[in-house]
Amino acid sequence: MKVVAFERGVQGTGASRRLRNSGKTPGIIYGGKQESPCAIELDHNALFHALRKEAFHSSILDIELNGKSQKALLRDYQMHPFKPLVLHVDFQRVSATEKIHMRVPLHFKGAEESEAVKFGGAVVSHVANEIEITCLPGDLPEFLEVDLSKIVVGQSIHAKDVALPKGVNLVLHVEHENPVIANARIPAVKAEPEPVAAEAAPAAEAAPAADEEAKS
Repeated sequence: MKVVAFERGVQGTGASRRLRNSGKTPGIIYGGKQESPCAIELDHNALFHALRKEAFHSSILDIELNGKSQKALLRDYQMHPFKPLVLHVDFQRVSATEKIHMRVPLHFKGAEESEAVKFGGAVVSHVANEIEITCLPGDLPEFLEVDLSKIVVGQSIHAKDVALPKGVNLVLHVEHENPVIANARIPAVKAEPEPVAAEAAPAAEAAPAADEEAKS
């Protein structure tokens, strides 16, 4: 995906506020062994709509800056607490020969065709919607597909079960050595409350009648 940016000469809180008021978003592009961080500005509306696309978050971007194209990743962005306004955006340059770490979205398919759903009455839950991988920029997938068509009741799908493209490796952490990303469980059925109040009502109504008979 292509992103058009312009070098930002003036920095600071006041300058950033004026920039936003003019329909621009301040940002920075950093990384690269021989290059320094560069303050940039981007068209806000174009950036806002790009951020709504999944691929913008997990693809190598072509940043056009000063007439030159740079390969970069979206690393961070800040939104206004309640306005549809992008306050700041960070991009990181990448090298074709250096591996990168990325969180890549998971696309689930086939759950409706599975034995767990069709015959077992199970509900398939997506426990995680992304996993962390490492690879060269040229091998970065926009998403990873998870086939749930073979899942059975009580089964869990783990991160290591995801089929990875060539050149892509899974990144696992000690505290989550092989995390669950999906499972199939039978929904818990809540027992209906016993109609205690309904049965007690006639007895309560009969009490005044018994008192009247006693008085007579």
